Amino acid sequence: MTRASVVVDGSVVGRIDEPGLLVLLGVHVDDGPDKVETMARKLHELRVLRDEESCASIGAPLLVVSQFTLYAATRKGRRPSWTEAARPEQAEPLVDAVVAELRSRGARVETGRFGAMMSVESVNDGPFTVIVEV
Repeated sequence: MTRASVVVDGSVVGRIDEPGLLVLLGVHVDDGPDKVETMARKLHELRVLRDEESCASIGAPLLVVSQFTLYAATRKGRRPSWTEAARPEQAEPLVDAVVAELRSRGARVETGRFGAMMSVESVNDGPFTVIVEV
């Protein structure tokens, strides 16, 4: 991704203007604090940038946006079910913890705003999208 931004109520709340990662972070109902360090390490060290580099190896930024809709179940009917997505009171602390862990590793991290109606813009270099499960 070459750049990405998040806008809430007409104001930019998070932006990266150089190659890095836009992380749409979904929290599953079964996720807990035990996954925070692993997720942060995986995101920071994943070698998916140009020349198989990682955010850690070249100091690339990450824009982390909470995205409960990643766990939408659509197999039955015409409306998605959100039963697999963690409730906000479970998800928000885990998203915050992943961001804090990334920062403790020295990562440059921008964020969206949890629970807000966000407009997310991304300019992909590829495009290239990966689902990371831990």
